[in-house]
Amino acid sequence: MIYVAGIDIGSAFSKAVVMAENKVISYYVILSAGDYRLAADEVAGKARGKAKLSLADIGYTVATGYGAASVSFAAEVVSDISADGRGVIYLFPSARTVIDIGGQFTKVFKIDERGRPTAFLLSEKCAAGSGRFLQIIARVLQVELKDIGKLSLKSKKKVDFNTGCAVFAESEAISRIAEGALKEDILAGLHRTLAAKIETMAERVGIEPDCALIGGGAKDIGLVKSIEERLGRRLLLSEEPQIVAALGAALIAGEKVSH
Repeated sequence: MIYVAGIDIGSAFSKAVVMAENKVISYYVILSAGDYRLAADEVAGKARGKAKLSLADIGYTVATGYGAASVSFAAEVVSDISADGRGVIYLFPSARTVIDIGGQFTKVFKIDERGRPTAFLLSEKCAAGSGRFLQIIARVLQVELKDIGKLSLKSKKKVDFNTGCAVFAESEAISRIAEGALKEDILAGLHRTLAAKIETMAERVGIEPDCALIGGGAKDIGLVKSIEERLGRRLLLSEEPQIVAALGAALIAGEKVSH
């Protein structure tokens, strides 16, 4: 049996997937914490440890993501959109549109039946178009990032935000707190703002069914609900949406050793 690995070093989180014979053996997710080389070594080691494997047991490693160049043990680096597409089509063969809400950017793209990108749009370089937006507001509201989705679903009156800019939204959130707005209403309003940005991107790309939502933002159930409402469709969600690019990288690695 030949083991392969996919490593995705994102700006916020690093992910590793170990596969053999086209099946996931183990995976791991950690905070990138700024040192991508250290994060790559740690997350790969954790994933191998779960599978009771050593570095020597891995036949081929493919890296992707913002810090892919820091993965010293990778045999190859591929673009994150290529890795995303491969991972999505493995999980959801019917998917033709992908929304990836990452720590730094949101991507919306279409794929063919083999997971190859056919149209692509990246959010502007602004935190309001990414998961970083949610991290900023979670800090302002003193709410754990993992809890904001459930909390936002309790909202009875979403707060309207006058800006789509993260910097101004942060100031506006602070003002709304001072005015007595509830945290859940602020979060629900921000989810609606982010969902509206994503809807605009999806319309520009030309959304086609089925549509998969991946990345860290897909773990926020309040945001998922807001996006589904804006798009008027159910989204395909995997059990662990953060590892899709790492999964795709591992699948590409598997092809290398099978040829």
